Parts: sequence; structure tokens; C-alpha cells
Amino acid sequence: MPTTCDDVLILGGGVIGLACAWYLQKAGRGVRILEQGTLGCGSSHGNCGTITPSHAPPLAAPGMVAQALKWMLRPDAPLYVRPRIDPGLWHWLLTFAGRCNTRDWLASGQSKATLLTVSRRLIEELVRDAALDCEFRGDGLLYIYRDQCEWEKANATVEQVRSFGVRVETWDPRTLAREEPALRSGMAGALYFPDDACLRPDRYVAELARAVRAAGGAIEERCRVTGLHRDGEGRVRVETERGPRAGRDVVLAAGAWSPQLGRALGLRLPIVPGKGYSITYSRPALAPKRPLVLKERSVCVTAWGSGFRLGSTMEFSGYDSRLNPTRLGALVRGAREYLRQPEGPEHREDWYGWRPMTTDDLPIIGRAPGSANLWLATGHGMLGMSLSAVTGRLIADLIAGREPVVDPSACAPERLVRR
Repeated sequence: MPTTCDDVLILGGGVIGLACAWYLQKAGRGVRILEQGTLGCGSSHGNCGTITPSHAPPLAAPGMVAQALKWMLRPDAPLYVRPRIDPGLWHWLLTFAGRCNTRDWLASGQSKATLLTVSRRLIEELVRDAALDCEFRGDGLLYIYRDQCEWEKANATVEQVRSFGVRVETWDPRTLAREEPALRSGMAGALYFPDDACLRPDRYVAELARAVRAAGGAIEERCRVTGLHRDGEGRVRVETERGPRAGRDVVLAAGAWSPQLGRALGLRLPIVPGKGYSITYSRPALAPKRPLVLKERSVCVTAWGSGFRLGSTMEFSGYDSRLNPTRLGALVRGAREYLRQPEGPEHREDWYGWRPMTTDDLPIIGRAPGSANLWLATGHGMLGMSLSAVTGRLIADLIAGREPVVDPSACAPERLVRR
């Protein structure tokens, strides 16, 4: 079968692959996206759609190891590692644990803040310029605290968060009750992040796909990649169920599936799947005005005109494809502690998705080591929506050989990827 050759071939039709396609088209390149399922069927579909400079502080924080050990015996804990023999996961966890120190936390936090802040601006520009109908709102996000001790700890971190360049305000119980009547009484306080935003993720993906197609891009769904190899010139070629493919450049944006595809080329991508869950309802009569993070329970709440979602949790259970009722139940129980109306009148969807988690909580963006034409855009963890625009723009800048929108060194593949 003859090889189909494109200008830029993008492997993965989630939010990252679509954003790369959009910005590459703006740079004058032709694009074709190959998606093994349907567009946005992975972690791009059921997340809470928050755009969060507030999430600059990394997961690998001082004290996280001790907290994780306490949670390991609780199947409904915000972070859960299912006990099993998995050498790759345990190596990842040990590397992650080694980064739970102040020096690495500060370094990763500053880099994340830069990426998230630039991406927040770019997403708003993208939504406006491409006329994306995705329920975008830019009125901030709240971290809500019920426990007075936890609230006091949070207050002690405010100046550190501000040092990353992230704007944050403290709201006392009276201000919080006035501004957010959807909450129960008795909250200890909140942190308000005015620069955060939100959108409806499945509509963002659908609208990005519409814009890419309108600009001449090709998108093939249900086209599974079966292998990658290098030709005699060191250029990556792609095998699919529909025959061989090639591109002047190839972008690997397959999320949690990226390590399996990279392995065929001898690339070791230190990414593990972190399973997240969500429940979607119709919108309740008394819905929050802004997205909320219910901090003691690590539950995210987002209300759109078209629906209402509870989400989050982190489960390391490999590529387990079961919907765990214990994890879903934890979302509802957590919401009931904070919200007057924690569920909408119509239950619409229970969902899970695998997030591509790196050990330093930063994505992998740039040319693959030892490759002439393969570029990596993966490892975004829980921030795929938030980092979609800066990733797409950075990939386009690097491929085009122009001045990058941000310093790419913090997310360069060489820091993590081995051959």
C-alpha cells in the first residue's frame, strides 16, 4: 500500500493535538490529525474545564509523601495508589517522591506559573479569534475551606503563590457567603483567583475541530496507530490500520498513550496514567457563580449554562477501564459537605479519563531526542485544558524556527525522555 504523506501529521485528537493543529495552520503549515477513537474521547472530554494559573504550585510538594501514605489505605481518598506489582509505576513514584522538596517545588512552580499565565491569555484570544462557542468565562475560581485549621494553613501560602506571579485574594466567611450563596453556611474562608477561567471542555474540543477543518485541516477519527519506525534518513514513519503514513513533521500528542507509541522508537517517556473521574448533571437551580475547588475533599465543581459537573480525584491503577463507584461516590459526598444543591436534577454522565502524569508536573514539549522530524506534545497531567494554547503555540514556534512564545527549556524533552 502506498504511503500517504502530509505536511504535519499529528497523532492524537484531544485538546492538545487540536491546539497544535490550529497554531500550525496559523504558521502556514498543513495538518492531518489521526485519532484512534473519536475527537476528545480521552481526558479532554469529562474534565471540569477550568483554566487555572492558580494551579501553579506543583503536586510534588514538601509533605506530600506523608500525606499520600496516609491516603493509601482509603479507596475513596483524593489520591489513591491501587496496590499491585508495577515496576514502572513504582519507579515513577520514587522519582516523584524525590522531588517533594522546597527547591524543586519552587523551580517547577515558577515554570508552571509562566506556562499557565501565557496560556490563559492565549486561550481567551483563541476563543475570540476563532469564534469558539464553548461557554468560556473569565471571572475567576475559588478554593473553598471548611476547616479553620486548613484555612489558616492556606493563608500562610498566599505570599508564596503571589511570588509565582499568580494573583490571589483572601475572602473571609462574610464575603464568601455574600459572593457565593450556593455554599452552605459555616465555611471558614476562601482563596479567590481572579485570573482563572473556565469553559465547557467537550465544546471547546468540538469547536477547535470545526476551526481546524474550516482552515483546511484533515481529521481522521477511528484511525489507530499500530507502530512507529524510522526510515533510512532517520525520519519517523507511521503505521496505521488504514495503511502507512508520513509527514514532513510528526507531532506525538497522544496523552496517556504516548509512552506506548514512543517505545517503538526506543523512547522512554516517564509518563503514567493518572485516572480522574467526573459526574455530569443538568444545572441545579442554585449553582455556583464560579468554579470551585472544595479543598478538604479535593473536588472540583463547575457550572455552565448547559450543565453542572463534579470532578477530580487521582487514582494510579494503570489503564484500568472500570468506573469505580467508590471514587464517584466520593465526589458526591464531598460536594454535599459544601453545597446547598450538590447535584443537578438530571444525572447525565459518569466518566473517567487517564491523565498523562510526569514526575515534575510539567509537560514534555519539543523535538524528540535523536529524531529529525518527531515532536512531543504530551505529559500535561491535570492541566491539558489550561495548557492547550501555550502548547500549540510553542510547538508551532519550534517547528517554524521562530522566537518561542515562552522559554521552552522548562518543558524540553531532554530533561526526562531517554533513548
